[in-house]
Amino acid sequence: MRYLNGFICALLSLFAIAQYNDPDAIVWILIYGVPAVWAGLVAWRPVSLSRSSTALGALGACLALALAGTIYMWPAEFATWWDAEEVREGMGLMIVTLALLFVALTIWRFRRGPAVARA
Repeated sequence: MRYLNGFICALLSLFAIAQYNDPDAIVWILIYGVPAVWAGLVAWRPVSLSRSSTALGALGACLALALAGTIYMWPAEFATWWDAEEVREGMGLMIVTLALLFVALTIWRFRRGPAVARA
């Protein structure tokens, strides 16, 4: 799980860097950067993250916001996804939501016991 979370961290960091020339770059850098930080934290510090109720609450809030954004930006049709900026943004939010769900799954498995999380 550590390597997959590290990969997600690196991938979302690259997504955040690619937003530098977007008109609303700050928003999208944060949208991709925050889940990248969560994935990095759970990859390298899962014990401290899984024990902190504040961190778990913050992760839950990030996950709820990502899910709400995904529902809000859900594309009406995927056929013209390359031509519509809103559809591409919706797909980006889907990726962010899946990444945060994987982070939450990793923490949940780690809270069940270190032997389960390392398997």
